[in-house]
Amino acid sequence: MMIRMSVTLIDRPTSGATEDELATQLHDVRTRTRRLTEDLSTRQLMGPMLPIVNPVLWEIGHVGWFHEYWTLRHAHGEAPGLDRADLLWNSSTVAHATRWDLNLPDRNGVFAYMADVLGRQVGRLSGGVDAGTRYFYELSIRHEDMHVEALAYTRQTLGYARPDGLGHPADHNAGPWPGDASVSGGRWRLGSTGADGFIFDNEKWAHEVGIAPFRIAKAPVTNVEFAAFVRAGGYRNRQFWSAAGWVWREDTGAERPVYWLETDGGYGTWRRYQEVEPLAPHAPVMFVNWYEAEAWCRWAKRRLPTEAEWEAAALGEAAANGSSLADSKRRWPWGEAAPSSEHANLGFAFDGPLDVAACAAGDSAFGCRQMIGNVWEWTASDFVPLPGFAADPYEDYSRPWFNTRKVLRGGSWATSARIARPGYRNFFTPERNDVIAGFRTCAL
Repeated sequence: MMIRMSVTLIDRPTSGATEDELATQLHDVRTRTRRLTEDLSTRQLMGPMLPIVNPVLWEIGHVGWFHEYWTLRHAHGEAPGLDRADLLWNSSTVAHATRWDLNLPDRNGVFAYMADVLGRQVGRLSGGVDAGTRYFYELSIRHEDMHVEALAYTRQTLGYARPDGLGHPADHNAGPWPGDASVSGGRWRLGSTGADGFIFDNEKWAHEVGIAPFRIAKAPVTNVEFAAFVRAGGYRNRQFWSAAGWVWREDTGAERPVYWLETDGGYGTWRRYQEVEPLAPHAPVMFVNWYEAEAWCRWAKRRLPTEAEWEAAALGEAAANGSSLADSKRRWPWGEAAPSSEHANLGFAFDGPLDVAACAAGDSAFGCRQMIGNVWEWTASDFVPLPGFAADPYEDYSRPWFNTRKVLRGGSWATSARIARPGYRNFFTPERNDVIAGFRTCAL
């Protein structure tokens, strides 16, 4: 992503976190970054040059630079802590393909730079910050949250070892959760408001849209459900694929989800990090791209929900008459309470998704489960600006990517609760099958 600054003064709400809470969040997210990187060898910290990953050593240096750029330099007016930092880690000027050839500090130097930035941030927070400055701390923390998740799927892409200290989903079998939920039609306020706390520019602002009544799956598509499509020859049947999807399938030669392994004519195992493991039949399928989700839907005579439908199913309630959507909008699918492990699989409590019947306490008013956590969910919607969009100071966070990506909602097991708010609009190009994404479907 590119770094430019918007000079437009627009409303930038924050979560209301205190200085002490922000300092705690800084330490918390840095602990996660270090847990995903400290065990890697010098060779692994660089890794092979691929278009879908960064060198890990570059990526964590970029995270530290982003904190310094927006909080210490932009908000507090400090000078750079490292003279050549912009030449190394400014993603708007350092082309992706060159990041393996930079004269980066060694691992000790990068970790020391990050520690220095963190120490200076905590020192500044101890003296108090105003609301405008608080926004940039919240932005930087969430930026690191995103990179923590990217580090998790980078380890999967590159076949590195499973990170230590995480729970294992196989110890928590819950089974399937079949069937559809009926969602009332009506008017819906798509997007976020200042009352939602810290939000990103592409969520602004809530605006009314019309939704027809629809039926949506109570849970995401599972491994066993997706395997039926694979066994039926779905990857070789042109009728299930869009023109762009078929080009992707032909170019890649895909016959199954990217990490699945064929064994004795079936698909019961997959590569998970550097090991071969059984596929959990009732866990949501993940590491599938938008094209694969679209093809499965055509085979199953289903469709992907729009992001407005997804949000209404997650946060909406039926009006008193039962025939339309109520005006109210929940903060979380289950209500106002902050997420817990009973509600959602978030923040590396486990190193993978739980079965789709898990987390019953997190059901929405319409009975949809795991709308938050477990796996990101592809929607039918293109990533476009909402009416009245204006870029926030991190100007290139959203605007360069409009009309080239698809919207995902809900968060994954590797997503922090700060990111996995129901209103957060994630976005990736439709061919990306390295991100922790699955999908749920609607009846036609």
